[in-house]
Amino acid sequence: MEGTHLLLSVLVLLASHSLANVNGDTDVSSSGGTTTTYIVFMDLAAMPAAHPSPAHWHAAHLQSLSIDPARHLLYSYSVAAHGFAAALLPHHLPLLRDSPGVLQVVPDTVFQLHTTRTPEFLGLLSPAYQPAIHNLDAASHDVVIGVLDTGVWPESPSFAGGDLPPPPAHWKGVCEVGVDFPASACGRKLVGARSFSRGFRAANGGRGRMGVGRRSARDRDGHGTHTATTAAGAAVANASLFGYATGTARGMAPGARVAAYKVCWPEGCLGSDILAGIDSAVADGVGVLSLSLGGGAAPYYRDTVAVGAFGAAAAGVFVACSAGNSGPSGATVANSAPWVATVGAGTLDRDFPAYVTLPSGARLAGVSLYAQSGRPVMLPLVYGDSRDNASKLCLSGTLNPASVRGKIVLCDRGVNARVEKGAVVKAAGGAGMVLANTAASGEELVADSHLLPAVAVGKSTGDKIRDYAQRGGRPMAMLSFGGTALGIRPSPVVAAFSSRGPNTVVPDILKPDMIGPGVNILAGWSGVKGPTGLAKDGRRTPFNIISGTSMSCPHISGLAALLKAAHPNWSPAAIKSALMTTTYTMDNTNSSLRDAAGSSPATPFGFGAGHVDPQKALSPGLVYDISTNDYVAFLCSLDYSATHIRVITKMSNVSCPPRSRPGDLNYPSFSVVFRKKPRHVVRYRRELTNVGPAMAVYDVKVSGPASVGVTVTPAKLVFKKVGQKQRYYVTFESKAAGAGRAKPDFGWISWASDEHVVRSPVAYTWKM
Repeated sequence: MEGTHLLLSVLVLLASHSLANVNGDTDVSSSGGTTTTYIVFMDLAAMPAAHPSPAHWHAAHLQSLSIDPARHLLYSYSVAAHGFAAALLPHHLPLLRDSPGVLQVVPDTVFQLHTTRTPEFLGLLSPAYQPAIHNLDAASHDVVIGVLDTGVWPESPSFAGGDLPPPPAHWKGVCEVGVDFPASACGRKLVGARSFSRGFRAANGGRGRMGVGRRSARDRDGHGTHTATTAAGAAVANASLFGYATGTARGMAPGARVAAYKVCWPEGCLGSDILAGIDSAVADGVGVLSLSLGGGAAPYYRDTVAVGAFGAAAAGVFVACSAGNSGPSGATVANSAPWVATVGAGTLDRDFPAYVTLPSGARLAGVSLYAQSGRPVMLPLVYGDSRDNASKLCLSGTLNPASVRGKIVLCDRGVNARVEKGAVVKAAGGAGMVLANTAASGEELVADSHLLPAVAVGKSTGDKIRDYAQRGGRPMAMLSFGGTALGIRPSPVVAAFSSRGPNTVVPDILKPDMIGPGVNILAGWSGVKGPTGLAKDGRRTPFNIISGTSMSCPHISGLAALLKAAHPNWSPAAIKSALMTTTYTMDNTNSSLRDAAGSSPATPFGFGAGHVDPQKALSPGLVYDISTNDYVAFLCSLDYSATHIRVITKMSNVSCPPRSRPGDLNYPSFSVVFRKKPRHVVRYRRELTNVGPAMAVYDVKVSGPASVGVTVTPAKLVFKKVGQKQRYYVTFESKAAGAGRAKPDFGWISWASDEHVVRSPVAYTWKM
């Protein structure tokens, strides 16, 4: 709970484990001027021995600079990172930057959220897999998934935990009492809940717009409950959204526990709050962290999520983050640090068909989650004002009620939210809406539970309807709804909105890492928010269907919990390697994965290593493991200063190995950056660890473009025992034919034995 005063006295603060665990409602505004929140990274080695804890030192450090910690100090970080967050006046900055022990002072950053059938689609419910799943459900009782999001709706049936044993002995988390959030809100499934809003309130003049809701972990948005129940929700029979997707809703790891860390608010998620959430989660004992949020590309030492995630990974915590929803444009992927599993989104083999019927009898297919009542009727169709493109987008205030009342309105997708367009049409008196994709979204179809009858259609169908609506005469249309359809082909398809590579922070690391289900996902929801998320939506539902890489991320988080339960000694890097090298890139028509943006073949810049396959990931044969020292060598190769590396790693002394290169990180994928010259050679090394049977023999197979020559040495690896490591080297040569290439190309390097195939994607790009 964030109740009384942040610091009743400095002594109370100094005795605390961390300010991230001290609740307060401090108004950090100052009569002396406007404050701005900064994150101050400290060198723990510089802490005088007289201080009993980092929190004590941080408060005393500010006091020594005549900065009142009771007014300005927000959080103290000591687990995932070393430092503190403070709301500072302009004249404080030079004092801090020039003071001993300070490594870096960076402004707080705003991050944004990346907003039943998936267990079947992923094969988790196949009969052959049930014995293993039953054992994993029991083993996963000891795994806690920490979800950093908008909080949690504890009354959701997906958090029922009556059949679970007590929380694991290592668990140190708490159920933070807050407004409308008693200690009894937690139990054996939801084992912890905390709220972090000091950064948010400092950025909003000490107030913010959440009112009492900011003082507890209760989810008043729905996003956090959806992601948490996707990762580890209990099985709930007869779940649906107004009859759509009816079935048993079930998280990826239904036996795992959930801990909610509320770090996101209507205006976004502040980096200082996120870092406090990560810090507390690691101290609490989570085994997996799930973050369906992200910001822009930045060097890792200035990326709050990357810094916190490094500390978590170093402590043995698997961290999954969403790739972002800025596709299909290239170079848009977020959360690109190599110690993070970066997750893109694909479709399911389930859809929600709906139709636009024209007077000619043409029945044009789309999707919708509108709960139809009554028989469909033919109504006039209108498409904006030819002199006002904003009206074609159905932006607020652009529709003339006299022109649209009682009619079906054709709206172009883009600029404002899809559900907001429906609300605009309804407010103007429209009777229905056809939401038509433009080139930016291609043929991708995302279903929404609109406030009025509405059908979303792809670009090609939308172009037909646009042409018809603008021919003149009296265009008419009828909307009808087909419920839930299964077995959709092709699937999966890479979602058009899913952010794409290449990685702009470090081009030598291929991102995203993989894709998982992220389109039209059914999961738990907040009890105070309608399914559209709009304030005017008075409908309530325990489950909702939404889309985004926010939805694909917790799928991977839940699967990581299963792998952690099956292989408790595996590192986070080994778990990610198992998930990546066992993916698939063929859809259910036995064709290469397609891209929803234009239906062209997808590439590793869209799907990474491929679509996750949890059954195969449980037994990958070989893994690419990465130690903390390996990550340090990687950071050294980026020419980061020793200070910047210490900010990320928390190490007091950094020793960089000679001649390290970013591409030599022992990553499960390859990104090769050539220079545009007649012949350019790039050599990488990798090391594989045998987690399969002894006496395993693997042969290499290489595929790729003719413009690149690839040589792997040795071409055969023999593992005589479990745990044995073998190193290999790859030489990539750009031939004359590739010297003038402008577009990227792709290939694969696979190691195959009689039982396993360990496959890595290779991306080739050419630069000046």
